[in-house]
Amino acid sequence: YPGGVRALNDISLKVGSGMFGLLGPNGAGKSTLMRIVATLQEPDEGRINLNGIDVIRDKHAVRKVLGYLPQEFGLDPKATALDFLDHLAVLKGITDRGQRRRHIDMLIEKANLTPHRKQRLGTFSGGMKQRFGIAQALLGNPQLLIVDEPTAGLDPEERLRFHNILSEIGENIVVILSTHIVSDVSDVCREMAIIHKGRLLLEQSPVEAIRAMEGSVWRTLVDRHALPDLNRKHTVISSRLFAGRIKVRIYSENHPGDEFEPAEPDLEDVYFMTIRRHDAEFAGRHLATVA
Repeated sequence: YPGGVRALNDISLKVGSGMFGLLGPNGAGKSTLMRIVATLQEPDEGRINLNGIDVIRDKHAVRKVLGYLPQEFGLDPKATALDFLDHLAVLKGITDRGQRRRHIDMLIEKANLTPHRKQRLGTFSGGMKQRFGIAQALLGNPQLLIVDEPTAGLDPEERLRFHNILSEIGENIVVILSTHIVSDVSDVCREMAIIHKGRLLLEQSPVEAIRAMEGSVWRTLVDRHALPDLNRKHTVISSRLFAGRIKVRIYSENHPGDEFEPAEPDLEDVYFMTIRRHDAEFAGRHLATVA
């Protein structure tokens, strides 16, 4: 990008059927990667293959088998859900009216929008719009579904409903879920990758990644003034307010002290430690170069 920003740097991934989580902080390069896979952006170099299709050279063939729900997408606020899906289905190439209506009815039911099928899209809540987004992305029975930050801004109930829809879809096709929300990946994804500052840091199943940290995560509860000292002495994974004090989780392969108790690792621990290690290594390389 202009200014010398390299959004992606030597990314290499193999994604199979099922739910695949692409996890990383905002600005990690996730959306750039998803836009390239979705044929909306040209990479400077590299290649992408989808079931034998060269994604970069044969964009038309990719779009026939692709479903895409971007982070932000436009809707006609005056159109009903039924009419707008019908319009999109025609653009997708479903020209037979009867086939198109049956297909749309099935997708509206899958997205749990049947009671709202004749409601104007401008009156939809955030969760309803995201479910409508899934319905439009599934038009034409895609082989690959890309969803980019789909649960940002959703309340817990809508997030759970959205996860259930994605889990059902992911049984039969490739679904890439790009998100910075760790629970999205831990709840629904069988495989995942963590990217940060354009680089692939980890590619593993969530279960295996969590298992690798067993016995190395510890927790304690401290007052706020004690936190700087803990940061100096230990590898702090995360800290957050809890009942007016600070709940701290640290990484240590050995017992760090009597004030700590062992904690069951989770995917958030994996995520924060992976990012922390990369940043520490980068800082070390930078200092060595300056020296």
